[in-house]
Amino acid sequence: MNQCLVFDEGQLKEVDDAVCLAEELVSNYFKMSSAQWLRSRYDVRTAKDLADHEQVAGPFAQVVGYEARKKNVSLGSSSFNFYKICLQDPAILSALEEKQRLLLFPFLLYVVVHELVHIVRFAKFQQIYEASSTHGAAMEEERLVHDLTWKILNRVRLDGVATVLDYYREWRAKPGFDKLV
Repeated sequence: MNQCLVFDEGQLKEVDDAVCLAEELVSNYFKMSSAQWLRSRYDVRTAKDLADHEQVAGPFAQVVGYEARKKNVSLGSSSFNFYKICLQDPAILSALEEKQRLLLFPFLLYVVVHELVHIVRFAKFQQIYEASSTHGAAMEEERLVHDLTWKILNRVRLDGVATVLDYYREWRAKPGFDKLV
């Protein structure tokens, strides 16, 4: 994989558009009001803005958790969880090159919805961030989040979404599992 691959200006616009739509879809799915929405608790960054430890080979994105607190507040009791969705431009662009049926916008939409679902689950204590790193728990959580992502995107009428859903079909749990989620 060519580590020099980064999104260009036009692709960054598609990232921004995908993030906006993903936020709306995830918020609607989880029936979160604007007051409940977690915008102040996460950020989305691309390769050019990632620290070394936020860059990984393989995945298309990862959620990195941090402890944060408001400016000018030194008390530990004011700290909160802050998550960074780290998009991995080289992996995404390589996948698009390899699987030419995939389109950038719907692929980004899937990736961002998927990562936002993780964050909502962390925020609602449906999954503990630290526990998500053990292999068994991580694989089960990934399948669950892929199922939720499928449920959110399955009814979206947008060119290329069906192709992306098909691309991820092996990550979904057993048939009928979506009725439990």
